[in-house]
Amino acid sequence: MTSHQPRSLEENLRLPTVNAVTHAEVERLGETVEEPSDELLHELDAHARIKERTPELPLLHAMVVIVSDEDNVDQSGELVTELLREENFLVDAIVHVESRKPAIRKAIQTAVVGGADLVITVGATGVGPRDKAPEAANAELDRKVPGIAEALRSSGLAANSLDAGLSRGVAGISGSTLVVNLAGTRGAIRDGMATLCPLARHVIADMNR
Repeated sequence: MTSHQPRSLEENLRLPTVNAVTHAEVERLGETVEEPSDELLHELDAHARIKERTPELPLLHAMVVIVSDEDNVDQSGELVTELLREENFLVDAIVHVESRKPAIRKAIQTAVVGGADLVITVGATGVGPRDKAPEAANAELDRKVPGIAEALRSSGLAANSLDAGLSRGVAGISGSTLVVNLAGTRGAIRDGMATLCPLARHVIADMNR
């Protein structure tokens, strides 16, 4: 009976031999691989940060009310919407109303009835005769949250935004909706939104416990 010769390790593992590698494959190994651009790396990094942050921030609904007597709607609504979306708020509507107390109150009431978590009025928070936003919001509040209004004024002064720092804006709860007045300048909006968003999330979560 003839004994079988043991197979070599190479045969058992079926490893490729040097002759199995083509010349073209060897040349490809020496090709220069282009590095990704800084723009692509920045975009990937931004997406990664959003993906990491999104699960921690539940989606909340907001409504933006631009208070102005001007016929043309400025870019304030778009700016507030953009900043809210960055914080995972879904903006259901941007409403433009004249600086009249009944009109502002009706807009706030619409947001409350519609189930918005947050309604932000923008503009008409100064000391002029047509600055009616604080009075209108105050008439709709069931409970005030003075800490938010104080924080907005404090951060506004720290950022040298006099419109924000001297704003008469109020903040509080109407039904199950947080209502906040913001001054209307771009600086006041940018600084105010950075201060407001984490405070708003805390208050809304506290209401929904």
